[in-house]
Amino acid sequence: MRVLLVVVAALWGAGAGLLLPRAAHRLSVDSGEPWSGRCPGGHPIDGAFGGWVGRARCSDDLACGPYGPSTATVTVVTALACAALAAATGTRPETAVWLLAAPVAVLLALVDLRVHRLPDVLTLPLAAALAALLGLAAALPAAAGSWPTALLGGLALGAAYFVLFVVNPAGMGFGDVKLALALGVALGWYGWPVLLTGAVAGLVYGAVYGFGLVVVRRAGRRSAMPLGPFMIGGALTGLLLGASAVA
Repeated sequence: MRVLLVVVAALWGAGAGLLLPRAAHRLSVDSGEPWSGRCPGGHPIDGAFGGWVGRARCSDDLACGPYGPSTATVTVVTALACAALAAATGTRPETAVWLLAAPVAVLLALVDLRVHRLPDVLTLPLAAALAALLGLAAALPAAAGSWPTALLGGLALGAAYFVLFVVNPAGMGFGDVKLALALGVALGWYGWPVLLTGAVAGLVYGAVYGFGLVVVRRAGRRSAMPLGPFMIGGALTGLLLGASAVA
């Protein structure tokens, strides 16, 4: 049963991953600018749901080719993340929550990598959706987490990042604070030790990446870098450990 679940989760992740590059391209704009409605060649992006759903390939001019992040890479990463979450969590009800949230998290990471921005249109709804869906999961008998701790975890991690933002606003964006709300809810589901593990792991991943850039002289000590992808990577680490511990 678990093998089948992992396969289905991987297929879900792969299917979602195919659609993420277009959304990432459209969302990758500076603050205050409207979402991008054109491909890099200047052709309008159209299709289902106002052009938000579809492959990241220009249909007006084949010479434009695909745009946005590498579709193959995004597809593989999303599929692997979903498969890993399903393998660790099994058939418990929160698995569905993680699988729904994973593509959104990947999309946030893509946008932050491209423009150093975490759009409110993703971060805040993600936090609200995780809180609501985990509340539903907690009502089912096979759930292995705590909904109250999840809610408190979101508030705690959001508050911690808010303090970091106030102390060093040049090194952290307010979007990171909003993302912390969502990640705190997810990590708090499995308890405070998992929350701490995921939060610290994200900071460590970011620090290692930043140090590596300084070593190879691709960035200075004061260079801005996206923190969102590393926060998400840390949260994934925490969730996998937490889910495995209660398996």
